[in-house]
Amino acid sequence: MINVTEASNEKQVEQQHLDHVLGLIKAKEKELRKSIKTVEGEARDLNSHFFDDVKLDYDGYSTSMETALSIHQQQQLLAERERDWQHSAKQLATVQRLEKSPYFARVDFKEKDSDETETIYIGLGSFADDNDHFLVYDWRAPISSIYYDGKLGQVSYNSPEGEITVDMTKKRQFQIKDGKIVNMFDTNESIGDQMLLSVLSEKSSTQMKSIVTTIQREQNKIIRNTSADLLFVQGAAGSGKTSAILQRIAYLLYRYRGNLTSSDVIMFSPNQLFNDYIKNVLPEMGEQNMVQMTYWQFVARRLPGMQVENLFDQFEDQSANTAIGNFKDSVHFFNLLTRYAKKLNERGVIFKNINFRDPKKPYFAKEKIKEIYYSFNQNYNLANRIDATREELIKMLNRKIAPEVRKAWVSKTIESLSKEELNNLYDRPDQEFSSEAEEEKFLGRKIVVKALQPVFQRIRHNNFINMRAQYLSFLRTVPKMVDFSKWNISVDDWAEHVEEVKDGFRKHTIHMNDVSAYLYLYDLITGRRTDYEMRYAFIDEIQDYTPFQLAYLKYNFPRAKFTMLGDLNQAIFTKDESRSLLKQISGLFDPKKTDVVQLTKSYRSTKQITDFTKQILRQGEKIEAFNRQGPVPAIYGRKTEKEAVAVLTKLLRENDQQKFTTAIITKDLASAEHLHKQLQAEGKKTTLIATANQRLVSGNLILPSYLAKGLEFDAVVMWDASKKAYHELDETQLVYTITSRAMYKLDLIYTGEKSPLLDVKADTYLVK
Repeated sequence: MINVTEASNEKQVEQQHLDHVLGLIKAKEKELRKSIKTVEGEARDLNSHFFDDVKLDYDGYSTSMETALSIHQQQQLLAERERDWQHSAKQLATVQRLEKSPYFARVDFKEKDSDETETIYIGLGSFADDNDHFLVYDWRAPISSIYYDGKLGQVSYNSPEGEITVDMTKKRQFQIKDGKIVNMFDTNESIGDQMLLSVLSEKSSTQMKSIVTTIQREQNKIIRNTSADLLFVQGAAGSGKTSAILQRIAYLLYRYRGNLTSSDVIMFSPNQLFNDYIKNVLPEMGEQNMVQMTYWQFVARRLPGMQVENLFDQFEDQSANTAIGNFKDSVHFFNLLTRYAKKLNERGVIFKNINFRDPKKPYFAKEKIKEIYYSFNQNYNLANRIDATREELIKMLNRKIAPEVRKAWVSKTIESLSKEELNNLYDRPDQEFSSEAEEEKFLGRKIVVKALQPVFQRIRHNNFINMRAQYLSFLRTVPKMVDFSKWNISVDDWAEHVEEVKDGFRKHTIHMNDVSAYLYLYDLITGRRTDYEMRYAFIDEIQDYTPFQLAYLKYNFPRAKFTMLGDLNQAIFTKDESRSLLKQISGLFDPKKTDVVQLTKSYRSTKQITDFTKQILRQGEKIEAFNRQGPVPAIYGRKTEKEAVAVLTKLLRENDQQKFTTAIITKDLASAEHLHKQLQAEGKKTTLIATANQRLVSGNLILPSYLAKGLEFDAVVMWDASKKAYHELDETQLVYTITSRAMYKLDLIYTGEKSPLLDVKADTYLVK
């Protein structure tokens, strides 16, 4: 046990070490600023005198060669300066990050067969002195993993030379603010509870922060996993899944630097609001953000002429979750589509006419296109067949130019052109022709080529395939390919469903469970190139994806390693189907290269909130609460809406006094809008988050449940927790998602009868 004097002396010694490191960091910052200034000056000089040193001479071959070489040398010098500048700017950014808090941990260890103790300090980036002696190690460096992984004693880490075992004798954690050590703890655990408590008790903000200082052992397994083709992370609400994934991306970019850039990494997140929430985490660690989008954006951008069902439509339209929906969302449906596409090589592709000028008379008739398409021999696959058809149609189009020039509409067009329009058609202002007929032929050709441009584009973009009819044809073929009784579907129900899809096409709308299949069929027919560049794909809130969507993403990124994370207890859109998700998608990956990690400890909420929310779930007992204390959740039952609003305004006043960010979470958008108006009438300022494209702001927010995914707030009020609003058993996950957003304070308000889904032990909440 360290006595007070000893601890005080130790802290003094550590402060002296910190002062020394900070001094060197500041000196390095000065040096880098100077070097950047010098490089910028040199680049400016090179630019301004670029042509002074370049010998320009266009007379002879050898002198023009000399000119080219001279320009090339100048360009190389400029490129070199640019590289120097970028290297220094990157170093400067690291040094500036370290200046705020150079490190957060110290580890002492002995290597095998050595009596000498080595000490390393771990921070957000690496920093070495002029003799290349490391004063701070990047948290992602191989040696740093012993801090996260082991207790004191024997601990191993993977280095480029293989596994190394050391004897760890000390593990110390620091909280540093403005160059001073505020707190310092020695611990045997991966991260001491004191440190965690201190970090977790900070207020929530509208942007997620990095968790580098508090990574737990289980999270570290996720971050440093490089062997799995599929890493599946099942984690309770608030268990640090998303944070661990963002640190994982930062780790991979560090580990494979030089071979992996942020543009080789894609992350699918639940909504745009969430993208905004996490956008600062990677830049805080000195890395650029990865490619980031929602699944909806991924598919909708490829169908500009169709309105794709969005988050709001999906949530509001509960009728779609039928046996048919489950069938269309399955990997089985994905495999049926693959089988159907193979048959199209022999027959069955549906074409449409390509018109030009006369809508009644096809320029290229669909029968002719079909004849061309199936004229190629059996060795052709779908992709070759469409390429060859395109080439043939473009050849035919080129042969149509000359006869088109002789048609009456062309000479009429020439006569109607203004002088300026005519001049624009000539290759040069003084262009001469041997005869008037020659000139007319020249102008006619220019006019025809320009007029045929849309036809050329239609051919180039495969617009001669009748994609909507093709998809409907596939749906009509399905009953011959599958035993519907296994899916509890009748043939009549299916026929009716196909008509609904057709009706949607007429109105230019498409359901979410059709869009992936529609695009997959298009990709198979046209041989659209998949993305071989993408090396890592991350999918957050996996429980709201269907197996078909995941199979389609796997098809799109065939070389990527996948990390999928989520909480099957929070499935809002897929309901109970999320339970079979892992079983269905595991078939897409090599079982030997599939790792499943379970995070059961919840850090987001206080013990009181976690103990309350986990009872909502059918298997909630697996969730462990972290021992952070706070008020017990409170439930307010009132007779009228007016009384309920009065309770809400009182709660908001109390929360404002504690400077909490409060989220009032309603079931759907209509309730959120209605409540927002009522609070406005009461003179209470709140921000309504109605779409995923809005920014999160501090203060009091009102948002529908489906936009709250992945977010966290100091205080949460579940609005209208009544039996009327939540009575279906498959809404259990939704209630859990809403209540588990709260970090410190949770209140539930209802009128009439309380929701039966809130059947929890009476001693875990207060009735007010």
